Amino acid sequence: MFDNLILGFQTAFTPENLLWCFVGVLVGTVIGLLPGLGSTTGVAILIPLTLTLEPVTALIMLAGIYYGAQYGGTITSVLISTPGEASSVITTLDGYRMARNGRAGAALSISAIGSFVAALISLFLLMLFAPAFADIAIQFGPVENLAIMILGVVIVITFGGGSFVRGLLMAALGILISTVGVATGFSDARFTFGNINLLGGIPFVEVMIGLFAVGEVLHQIRVGAAAPIRARFKDLLLTRSELKRSTGPILRGSGIGFLLGILPGAGSTLASFLAYGIEKRVSPRGKQFGTGMIEGVASPESANNAAANANFIPTLALGIPGGATTAVLLGAFTIYGLQPGPLLFDTQPALVWGLLVSFFIGNVLLLVLNLPLAPVFAQMLRIPYGYLYPLILLTSFVGAYAISNNMFSVWLVLVFGLVGFAFKELSLPLAPFVLGIVLGPLLEKTMVQTSAIGEGSFAVLFQSPIAVGVLAFAFVMALGPWVVGRVRAQIARRGDRSTATQDTPQP
Repeated sequence: MFDNLILGFQTAFTPENLLWCFVGVLVGTVIGLLPGLGSTTGVAILIPLTLTLEPVTALIMLAGIYYGAQYGGTITSVLISTPGEASSVITTLDGYRMARNGRAGAALSISAIGSFVAALISLFLLMLFAPAFADIAIQFGPVENLAIMILGVVIVITFGGGSFVRGLLMAALGILISTVGVATGFSDARFTFGNINLLGGIPFVEVMIGLFAVGEVLHQIRVGAAAPIRARFKDLLLTRSELKRSTGPILRGSGIGFLLGILPGAGSTLASFLAYGIEKRVSPRGKQFGTGMIEGVASPESANNAAANANFIPTLALGIPGGATTAVLLGAFTIYGLQPGPLLFDTQPALVWGLLVSFFIGNVLLLVLNLPLAPVFAQMLRIPYGYLYPLILLTSFVGAYAISNNMFSVWLVLVFGLVGFAFKELSLPLAPFVLGIVLGPLLEKTMVQTSAIGEGSFAVLFQSPIAVGVLAFAFVMALGPWVVGRVRAQIARRGDRSTATQDTPQP
């Protein structure tokens, strides 16, 4: 590996590659800032511009766009409750509340630090164990992926603000929304009401923009525009206590993101949601998540960056895309005359290791660019909201139209904006609903495939040791809080009885 690293640094540290790496992360950050665009669209649009470059230089730039967009999406999530990337949706829950509490700079800083640490951890594991992790990833078929989806559903129910029933109902509603369109594995159209625009399902990006951006604006208009933040510059910086509280979430989020990132199709979005859900369970401040806890920003941001890097394991080692953006990058490999797969490490070592080393360089550039700018970005909140709200609405609708060049997308954003407004008025949790929409198609696809493997029976789930292990963990996650709550209640009652006995005067 040492020889490969030297080769990678020699390849990545050329002036041309460094320049294009910088261009990639800068453009990626800007793309992440724009609602509706996202890394997948950005990479696809810019591939034609890279055809005159060397393949390794082009891939370094495109990869920079990928992980640069992860951080760019965080900025708007924190500042204006408008996720620029799907993986930044969960960051909105605590990041935006931190901003309203005057801690926007701290939220942006910890997301930059968490993303950088996650990048270091994931890159070290990527370089050290890429072939071994590829062997593990290839063992995950539809059966194992179904178990992962079930675990995701179990964890997302905990986002119900302390109410199991509310979390379950909102997740079920999200899954129901995801069933609109042609059924997986069949040709039947469901809930389309004859509208051809719904045959492909309800697009997630439009739902996301409507729920968070338009819904938040409508809610703020009804309650009265919040006063602009007047925090001092030093109040926007991280404190030592916040940095200490974030250490554990960053490490846990990095591990969760990397493990999910190596699985084909899992992607950064699921990793960020699962990391948030698990952190909410293990954190002593779990009940306060959603009110502006810095742990609720550090964990998912670390997870989505680690997953973005780990997505390249199945892409490079197996030729199987780890997510939507790496699927586009896989097409770029073909355009450049390269064939991803096990032989790529032997036939193109300079390209592979140069690309991996460029991840480290790109994340250093992102840290240097964004950490000093975090308080500057936070100053956006000093703009009176009477001027900011029309800009948010305009950006949302223009972004929605740009996705498909179709007014139908704009109407969808408006409809889900009203839905998001209603959810806020009724104090219903958005996170289970959103992840239900994300997991719905994946859950249905793996269920159909697993049923086909088991010839109509799901008992095949219990024939896979990996699936059994994941289901067992899901069972523990589901019943764990209830059992712990009962035990604590028993201990508390015994303590009360003991205190009462001691206080009773003896004759």
